[in-house]
Amino acid sequence: MTSLPALRTTSYFARAYARTWRASIMTTFVNPTLYLLAMGVGLGSFVDRSTNRAALGGLTYLHFVAPALAASAAATTAASEAMFPVMGAIKWQRTYHAMLATPLRVGDVLAGHLIWMGVRITTAVTSYLIVMVAFGAVSSPEAMAIVPVGLLTGAAFAAPLTAFAATQDHDGSFSLVFRLGVVPLFLFSAVFFPLSQLPAGLRAVAYLTPLWHGVALCRALATGRAAAAEVGWHLAYLLSVSLLGVLAARITYRRRLLV
Repeated sequence: MTSLPALRTTSYFARAYARTWRASIMTTFVNPTLYLLAMGVGLGSFVDRSTNRAALGGLTYLHFVAPALAASAAATTAASEAMFPVMGAIKWQRTYHAMLATPLRVGDVLAGHLIWMGVRITTAVTSYLIVMVAFGAVSSPEAMAIVPVGLLTGAAFAAPLTAFAATQDHDGSFSLVFRLGVVPLFLFSAVFFPLSQLPAGLRAVAYLTPLWHGVALCRALATGRAAAAEVGWHLAYLLSVSLLGVLAARITYRRRLLV
């Protein structure tokens, strides 16, 4: 697989997005401000008055929740980009089939679309980081690494879900993924409260999810508490899930498109 053909696929999705970007400006740039105002400042002021900071690792609630919301934005953006658009490109608009009528190969189509998903994830995480800085929710220059970490967190969702989407003939399963997968992860991956508040069984499940690893790593970076061993463990997990997802997607794309 060469990079240039893949980037041709990416350029198609970029041009398509250039016609519709206004529709996503709310979620990309306004939602971070609203979330941090409501959760970090509004709810945070109440939590800080009524809760011992030791329960939050000595952090204010704003510093606790802001980096976690950046990681969760990466996950939700990845899920949105990896399901309906993939089915659309296969079944509804048949964009992939048009691409494969050119010298592009299945691997080029997959890689190019994954790169575009990465662009969308990076934009979402960067917007959160900018708002975090504006709200004073960053305590360390290490927070700049939240952008690549957020990208990797999103990739750990985008790649497996892309592989899954390529196998589907109806979009009803995507709603189930959000309701039974993405939303519960958003609520129970230490985004809004420490995992120590969960029963031991649920904590064990949370430790196996990509979002928890992204949340923990982004929080450590934003507060300047990232230990080398911790960073390595989280990165290795997220990278492994992403690579396995890419390998699975190569298989499902070939089965679906080479018929």
